[in-house]
Amino acid sequence: MTAARPLAPSPGRRQRRRRGALVAWAFMAPLLVVNLLVITGPGIASLLYSFTDWDGLGAAEFVGLANYVELFGNPNVLAAISHNLIWTLFFLTVPMGMALLGAFLLSRLRRGQVLFRIVFFIPYVLATVVSAAVWRQLLSPTAGIGAALESLGIDWLAETNFLGDPSLALGSVAFINNWQWWGFLLVLFVAAMQGVDPALYEAARLDGANAWREFWHITLPGIRPTLVFLTLMTIIWSFLVFDYVYILTQGGPAGSTDVLSTVLYRTAFGEQRAGYASAMAMLLTVISAAVVGGYLVLRKRLKWDV
Repeated sequence: MTAARPLAPSPGRRQRRRRGALVAWAFMAPLLVVNLLVITGPGIASLLYSFTDWDGLGAAEFVGLANYVELFGNPNVLAAISHNLIWTLFFLTVPMGMALLGAFLLSRLRRGQVLFRIVFFIPYVLATVVSAAVWRQLLSPTAGIGAALESLGIDWLAETNFLGDPSLALGSVAFINNWQWWGFLLVLFVAAMQGVDPALYEAARLDGANAWREFWHITLPGIRPTLVFLTLMTIIWSFLVFDYVYILTQGGPAGSTDVLSTVLYRTAFGEQRAGYASAMAMLLTVISAAVVGGYLVLRKRLKWDV
């Protein structure tokens, strides 16, 4: 007995499918055009200009790999990369730890949880310029917290220049950025924790598990996709950081807070070396691509989505 052959789709059905595909592409076309004009086109142009000596206005002169050779031999760039790495380590530990702990505590509240989530999220929605201006005033050595404490007889912060001392500046800017950032992570972690099956916590309590064991063996595995994704984005955003550093210190004092983005900006618009700045942009692109590629490989091998 021969198996029945599947019936070929009728001409009317094929026409409806074709019409549906055309409608879908029609809706996608504006997004594709915007992507081409805003992302793909400038990205390809930056790649081409990274092999040239170009001031951003005149004709570009092809110089091959000279920009990249200079890039990896420039001590200012290497110092900026080290600052990006320090920034990344800080934001993978301090705000992540604060947000996880805060989210776990909030998830155990029965009343007032929404209020706390709003309060912690408010700094994230404030304009960066406003937040930076407020914190610059608070950390001022003459009119900030130190001066206020000194007027009360507490002089251990007297004349401490948080943003002007090379040994304190990078940590101070990271602290300010963390003040805005960790509440955002907390809200996302709380939302993820609400999706964990409550029956798992009840079973753990029946087995005598304390709060720490519940957090380690139930909460963290339950929010693993969110935690891994935010870790990935934190690494990428740490290498793209620009706003707080530029507003508060512009990379100073003496380059102690320079990151790749501030060096790139100063090179492109201050020194008018757009070709060399494009090579820095390509370095940032390669770093981001490497992070994403490593994440995809680990996610597949370790089955993080399971």
